[in-house]
Amino acid sequence: MNQEQVKEKLLQIDSEVRDFTLIFSGKESKKVDGLYHPEKQEIIIHNKNFSDENSLVYTAIHEFAHHVQFTQYEGEVTTRSHTVLFWDIFHRLLKKAEELGIYINVFEEDSRFKNLTSEIKEKYLSVNGKVMKDFGKLLIQALDLCQQNHAIFEDYVDRALGLNRNSAKSIMKVYAMDVNPEIGYENMKIIAGVKEPQKRKELENAFKEGQSQDMVKQTIRKEKPEPMMTVRRLESQKKRIEKSIQAMQVKLSDLEMQIDEAKKDDQD
Repeated sequence: MNQEQVKEKLLQIDSEVRDFTLIFSGKESKKVDGLYHPEKQEIIIHNKNFSDENSLVYTAIHEFAHHVQFTQYEGEVTTRSHTVLFWDIFHRLLKKAEELGIYINVFEEDSRFKNLTSEIKEKYLSVNGKVMKDFGKLLIQALDLCQQNHAIFEDYVDRALGLNRNSAKSIMKVYAMDVNPEIGYENMKIIAGVKEPQKRKELENAFKEGQSQDMVKQTIRKEKPEPMMTVRRLESQKKRIEKSIQAMQVKLSDLEMQIDEAKKDDQD
């Protein structure tokens, strides 16, 4: 498979993207399998790293996801390359590639992966989910006892249990919202943050159907209304930026002093 054929496959997955260049480096790299240069909109694949086409296509889709994010979501591009948005894009591209027969999901095709995944889900993820849900039930009982005895629940969590308060609230929430433990505790916490019961059920099903955390998080994020930019909110942002600038100026002055002292030492 040459570089033109790989680019053609990527365009089958998403044909609405801005044009890009895909290059085979003709080299082997121990550091990375591929790179994306946003300023040139160029994907580089170290094709000598691969012994099979499926792995090469997987890497190409990964770098293609960076291109999609950079060109289609310019307002959400940050200094971090692998954000929730990136993983959402990448996972959706992989899903489309699987449907088109462009990429074969090794996690589902390799029997070793399938057996390991089944064991982890059945023996650990779902079991841990149930344990944490039962834990939430007991914490709610503790809250009730605290109220009966005019004691502060957070104090009980701090001193009697030695538990983080926010963790305790999350554990109680997954029980109160009756989230299905089958999806695992970390996913249960995400679902518990959704108010509408019908939407919680839809997102539970999304996890059961194989959607990743970032795909579900991005779905929730899209449905949240954009916060209204009031004068107070803008002023608050301004103050945060000003504090950051002041902190950086202090660091800069400190570095300049260190440089001056180092130069004097060198002269001596």
